[in-house]
Amino acid sequence: MTAPDIRELVPHSGAMSLLGRLLAAADDNLCAEVAITADSMFCVDGAVGAWVGVEYMAQAVAAHAGHAARQLDRPVRVGFLLGTRRYACTVPAFAVGSLLHIHVQRVLQGENGLGAFECRIVDGAGGGELATATITVFQPDNVEEFLQRSSE
Repeated sequence: MTAPDIRELVPHSGAMSLLGRLLAAADDNLCAEVAITADSMFCVDGAVGAWVGVEYMAQAVAAHAGHAARQLDRPVRVGFLLGTRRYACTVPAFAVGSLLHIHVQRVLQGENGLGAFECRIVDGAGGGELATATITVFQPDNVEEFLQRSSE
């Protein structure tokens, strides 16, 4: 089976869709790829700041949720990044020409939509681990209702 276009799994569009392609997906994990180019969003002076790694991880978590939804013939839904714990990066930036593999592993999924994922960014050219973090997320059953209640 051919992997779906990762843009079909993540509810981002245009320039804010940062992941390049889906490499692998299973029930509890996913691996996505990002190729850093001079045209990459957030690229300044030949590199993307390491802080963007958190967003790469969050979008890979969203892709995991999108993949799970598609497996059940359900629509891809919006979720929310609640927080990041212990983000550590061994480089100050991801240089143009870098190929990053973003790995996410689900460690907790509550019935209420709360989830936690252990995430890491690995040098896709065979190098080592570049960044790690725990990402916490929330995916409400009804986004519009949740947003309405949140604004009251």
